[in-house]
Amino acid sequence: MKLSKIFDPDLIKTDMTAISKEDAVEQLADLFCKKYLNISKNDILKAVIEREKLGNTCIGRGIAFPHARTDIVNGLFIIFGIIPGGIQADTPDHKPLHIIILLLTPRNISKNYLQILSGLASFVRQPETLPTILTVKAPEELIDIIDKADIRIKKVLTVGDVMTLDPATVTPDKTLKDVANIFFRNKVTCLPVVDENNRLVGEITEAELLKYALPNYKSFIANVANIPEIESFEELLHKEHSAVVSNFMNKNPVIVDINAPVVEAAALMLFKKAQMVSVLDNEKLTGVITKTDIVSKIIRG
Repeated sequence: MKLSKIFDPDLIKTDMTAISKEDAVEQLADLFCKKYLNISKNDILKAVIEREKLGNTCIGRGIAFPHARTDIVNGLFIIFGIIPGGIQADTPDHKPLHIIILLLTPRNISKNYLQILSGLASFVRQPETLPTILTVKAPEELIDIIDKADIRIKKVLTVGDVMTLDPATVTPDKTLKDVANIFFRNKVTCLPVVDENNRLVGEITEAELLKYALPNYKSFIANVANIPEIESFEELLHKEHSAVVSNFMNKNPVIVDINAPVVEAAALMLFKKAQMVSVLDNEKLTGVITKTDIVSKIIRG
């Protein structure tokens, strides 16, 4: 099914003049309730606010996906708002918000909800999407643009639907100091290691760093009472500017294809005890998937 087929012209507003993200959501809730008179706007807003407290739904590039799972609706509804002038909001790239897409779905999740959300994300990620949408004057024009983008809703939820795009990476020649800094800046504990062509050659985790610091850690554990001092950590600090990733990375990372079912990635993480699974598309790294991705995007929503 094409993504364009799920849009209702009555639930598209092309000339919003909101002053904040919250104001925009309220206007979209008004638009929805004008068509569905039996649904309370306050109930919608309460559900959206509860979800927003769990995490910001702005994704950057001028787009936000406020959404809620609530039993006040019995199916998936998409309310699309365009703010030509833009508004300031807490966006990851600090760019103004121009597109607010409000999604409402039952608590048990309507069929294809995540696939549709992924399709929407694929559409808005295209570089030409925002400039084109900002020229729209009528709902039918927007639907026509989406139709021409030819985004298809997949039947099965795939790794590409829930993975983290453009993950932080490191190259084999980077130093231990570089790795530690990237871990800290990106709040991650595992990094894909790629070559100059973005091909995956390994991964580096906090565990590899500790093993490098304690090369004889097994004998240390066996004789823990006889360890005089942990000198290896001091030595590690002296070598942090010269020790390179290629010396201590895992050269056999767990991988999965971008089109593989999500359940395959979940099984790999559980059975191989992987912190992260690297996602490949045509043999190149395109993203990563973690347990957090699955929990936050599928279970929490």
